[in-house]
Amino acid sequence: MKKILILLGFGILTSCGSVKNSSEKPFVWEGANVYFLLTDRFKNGDITNDINFDRKEKAAVLRGFEGGDLRGIIQKIDDNYFSDLGINAIWMTPIVEQIHGATNEGTGNTYGFHGYWTKDWTELDPNFGTKKDLKELVEKAHHKGIRIVLDAVVNHTGPVTKSDPVYPNSWVRTSPTCNYQNYQNTTACTLVANLPDILTESSEPTALPKILIDKWKKEGKYESEMKSLDAFFARTGYPRAPKYYIMKWLADYVENYGIDGYRVDTVKHTNEDVWKDFQKICQESFDIFKRNNPSKVLDNNLFFTVGEVYGYGISQKQIYDFGDKKVNYYQNGFKSLINFDFKGDANKSYEELFSQYSKQLQSDLNGKTVMNYLTSHDDGSPFDKDRKRTYEAGTKLLLTPGISQVYYGDETARTLTVPGAEGDATLRSNMNWSDIKGTTATQNILTHYQKLGKFRANHPSIGAGIHQMVSSSPYWFTRTYNDDKVLIGLDLDSGIKEISVSGIFQEGLQLRDAYSGKVIKVKNGKAIINTEYTVVLFEKI
Repeated sequence: MKKILILLGFGILTSCGSVKNSSEKPFVWEGANVYFLLTDRFKNGDITNDINFDRKEKAAVLRGFEGGDLRGIIQKIDDNYFSDLGINAIWMTPIVEQIHGATNEGTGNTYGFHGYWTKDWTELDPNFGTKKDLKELVEKAHHKGIRIVLDAVVNHTGPVTKSDPVYPNSWVRTSPTCNYQNYQNTTACTLVANLPDILTESSEPTALPKILIDKWKKEGKYESEMKSLDAFFARTGYPRAPKYYIMKWLADYVENYGIDGYRVDTVKHTNEDVWKDFQKICQESFDIFKRNNPSKVLDNNLFFTVGEVYGYGISQKQIYDFGDKKVNYYQNGFKSLINFDFKGDANKSYEELFSQYSKQLQSDLNGKTVMNYLTSHDDGSPFDKDRKRTYEAGTKLLLTPGISQVYYGDETARTLTVPGAEGDATLRSNMNWSDIKGTTATQNILTHYQKLGKFRANHPSIGAGIHQMVSSSPYWFTRTYNDDKVLIGLDLDSGIKEISVSGIFQEGLQLRDAYSGKVIKVKNGKAIINTEYTVVLFEKI
């Protein structure tokens, strides 16, 4: 969908058994290594669910369902693809039931393959899989120390099609279209034409849409859904306003399956208090899940929320400025915001980039964090669109303070330029699994991501710690978080490398270079290692 410009310390117990980080470091969201994937484009694990709701019209290039599903993600969890990358959180695009029909607004037929065109928040779209699949996915991910982050769309429904009538005007507005000139015309408007906007500013009680009532009765679930809604509103005291229905439906996935967080879509297009309520409701559901499933509790982390505030960057500290109003989203439910500055900041030198982010995260954002990305599903100007700077991209993404967001295929140089695909569709090609087996260059960049990713996963100091340069030439630096300290060298010469570690590591201490796998001992206040690589990742054994 073309929206307006548009997480380690692994758990203690799961239903599958004991899970611990190999280095026994606590999981902190501030240091998470997140893998973001389009559910429909990652892997087709079940070909029997590829067509549903008579979605048979020919779609424009990369604008129809391609077959990816939860079963495909489960298969890659099973074969340790994510674990080998050091991934400790997976964020997937929305998996709720999408509009059944297709739109055609100048780019050819487009279906809701991306997940952002909701028809019914209470159901999974059968193209993506079943709730049984979701339960299995979450449990298997948790068993391997991987958190699951779903994607929440509260701001709008899906477009209107011949198969998908509009929600009633007590629920949505269909005009005006946003022009983004001020707060009002960014929040009380539709993102684009034919994308009905939920009246999230309203707290007026309203009845359920008839289209949902009729649908649920046909599916035989009306009574159970109403009973659940009655219990929710009685427990919370919230009015039966549209936003609270949707929050309840999204929180059900937390309470029923134990998902660990939500990435929240189009955050700045609602009043900011919406998200404070959303985080509170999700946290309550997270607490209920933990009480009901004590053997599945990973740790005592709070429910995680990261917001997409388009245009927000770390340079803005905690404030987003609409021109006529300034908003602090960190004070309205968010632990983290997506950092739109990073793809530009990544052109800076290592030291300038690392020191800047460390200082800002330890001062202006202390206690909060940002999610850094270089590629995404709807940013047409990524850092390395032609995939010519893949090693640099991986190094900067995975070693910069803050949360790292690996977009599916960053680690395999998946193409971002597809002939015939228009707009953001070109960013959403199918995962290039065949290249991993057939291309040495792909295998090499994947190995680079794996080494850096696992090192990051084992050391919360990478994303959450304090950065300190040790030597500018050759370039060495430390990261420190509580008792976790690492020493890293970049752009080094191949062969023998020597660095003074007095005041960093004690004499006689054994160090392992996680990049080469070699082990050395601190001698005479120095760490000396001979490897063919230009990267050294020293960790204490």
